[in-house]
Amino acid sequence: MTREWILHLDLDQFIAAVEVLRRPELRGRPVVVGGSGDPTRARQVVATASYEAREFGIRSGMPIRAAAKRCPDAVFLPTDPPTYEAASALVMATVRSFPVVVEVWGWDEAFFAARTADPEGLAEQIRQAVLAATGLSCSIGIGDTRLQAKTATGFAKPAGVARLTSERWMEVMGDRSVEAIWGIGGKTAGRLAAAGIGTVAELAASDPADLAARFGPTIGPHLSRLGLGGDTSPLVDEPWVARSRSREITYEQDLTDRPAIDQEVVRMAGELTREVVADGRLVVRVAVKVRSSTFFTRTKISKLAEPTTDPALVERAALVVLGRFELARPVRLLGVRVELDRVDDRDARS
Repeated sequence: MTREWILHLDLDQFIAAVEVLRRPELRGRPVVVGGSGDPTRARQVVATASYEAREFGIRSGMPIRAAAKRCPDAVFLPTDPPTYEAASALVMATVRSFPVVVEVWGWDEAFFAARTADPEGLAEQIRQAVLAATGLSCSIGIGDTRLQAKTATGFAKPAGVARLTSERWMEVMGDRSVEAIWGIGGKTAGRLAAAGIGTVAELAASDPADLAARFGPTIGPHLSRLGLGGDTSPLVDEPWVARSRSREITYEQDLTDRPAIDQEVVRMAGELTREVVADGRLVVRVAVKVRSSTFFTRTKISKLAEPTTDPALVERAALVVLGRFELARPVRLLGVRVELDRVDDRDARS
């Protein structure tokens, strides 16, 4: 029977796979991508690891030095965002060549809706088309909702297709911890546990009104819907547009000199602004992130008086935000984030 399905595509070990494509001699070897690619430098983290590297326990977010200790023979490479963006764009263009509604969620994943009597057949056609066009493999999950499709993708990896629908949701997921649900992390799981809710089945059976009282009128009912397998809101067929862009640096030596800290924040704010302006974007807010030598981390944000393309204005705003921090300890990490608008959006509202 022809009906509408939600499918979720996830590119397998995307960043590592892109690097292997341009360095075929690395195929089958443990590859780690992150920072400058130099494992002797301190305070750099893994962005991604190939499946071969993961067998050594290497994971995203791990210090690169720790990854090198686990697998000294791994190949360490620096990150190259423009190359990943170009590869992702080609993947999404390939998916859009099919009669589907595409909702892009980032470089390496997208949801798409399709009317078909054979969702597995369609998923396999798209998988093969992506492989042929880009050389990248992907996994595709099928479901009635985004949550079910995303969950099914986990069962499909690597390079496979899997289905999880409302009919089998509780059979497959009911006995699992609520943390098995996409969107529920440890903190929320802890609060649910305090309410006597530990499994997906218990969350599904919970009283939405009680959840609303505990978590608020928006989050509470949303959690209830997650327990039942997710909501059925329609996909949005628009190109993915980043709402923000950020940059952060973990320094090999803690920063203690205030002028040097100011200079780093100004540099990042200026660089980010010039990048987003080149993409036709406007900066509407600027945020600064500071992590001290004790690992205490805070982020502060400020809205600009009006959207701007002027790096000097954003730099000054970033310094104002930085001035709201009490920098009593050495600084281990600094970050700047600019939140964005589009020039064409602003013109449409004028």
